[in-house]
Amino acid sequence: MTTASIVALVLLLAVAAYACAGGTDYGAGFWDLTAGGAERGKRPRWLIDHAMAPVWEVNNVWLIFVLVIMWTGFPVLFQTVFSSMWLPLALAAVGLVLRGAGFALRKPIKRVAGRRLYGAMFAVSSLLTPYFLGAAVGGIASGRVAPGTVASAQAWANPTSFFFGLLTVTATAFLGAVFLSCDAERWDAPDLVGYFRRRALASLAVAAVLGVAALFVVPSDAPHLWSGLTRGGGLVLALVAVVCTVATALMLLRGHVRWSRFTAVGVVAASVIAWGVAQRPYLIPTSLTVEEAAGAPSTLVWLLVVTLVAVLLVGPALVLLYWLDTHAELESLSESDLRQVGGGSPAGSE
Repeated sequence: MTTASIVALVLLLAVAAYACAGGTDYGAGFWDLTAGGAERGKRPRWLIDHAMAPVWEVNNVWLIFVLVIMWTGFPVLFQTVFSSMWLPLALAAVGLVLRGAGFALRKPIKRVAGRRLYGAMFAVSSLLTPYFLGAAVGGIASGRVAPGTVASAQAWANPTSFFFGLLTVTATAFLGAVFLSCDAERWDAPDLVGYFRRRALASLAVAAVLGVAALFVVPSDAPHLWSGLTRGGGLVLALVAVVCTVATALMLLRGHVRWSRFTAVGVVAASVIAWGVAQRPYLIPTSLTVEEAAGAPSTLVWLLVVTLVAVLLVGPALVLLYWLDTHAELESLSESDLRQVGGGSPAGSE
């Protein structure tokens, strides 16, 4: 295995990590959008706020990691993708900014109109951002971009991009619903356990339908990807994703929501890695191989060194953060908690 191949593997694993961690946050925003009016959606949005608050910023670390590896390790890939599909990627970047601003500002703002505005920014951006990211991936997977390709709508507005965009949104909704049902169980909210469990099953059903529909599109629209998914490592990983899908559905139907988190992550992670493996030896089928896109050998070596240092320094902190979050150790203090600590009324309540 060459140094460039190892860096490409690290890039693929980082993309899978962002798809799972960031996808869960996007999914929570999707269910915030569909929760209904102020009164009807009050309980689901309460849970979404409490579940996302500790980790929503740190999940974007994976996206930064992906971008750093792309422009440092594979500068030709970075230039090709961002020059030929700048519009969907720019819209995704704007969505990331508006989503973060909306989530951060909708709670402290006092005016109802302001809360609704920032809440809408957060919810709508949680839908559009993953769609545009998925559409861009579809443009890569179908080989519609290549070094020197001029930016055009055809690069990201095509059948494969359309299905990838919809599958990305559906996958984020599925992950969000599964994790929110676990959070509801942890916070002893049985009504919300059932609420999000039903939505997780519905998302899984939609993803299955889209997957079947893609069988009629991908073979002709992305033949190299299809060939890779029907043999070797791509096929194995695709089957792993199918097994995890069935296991997640069974656990959700039987009410074992706590363990369904692991198989749900397995569905998305195996799907993303299957896509990357199916494209071998290309980063962009069939115009740019891993070796052709790679930077200088010395740069790749130092990139791996820096990656190892980052894993050793940042990895334990991320693991600890996720462990604390999933074990309800990062809950914010309630008003009653403040009274107990301070021995009286919270400041400004009198």
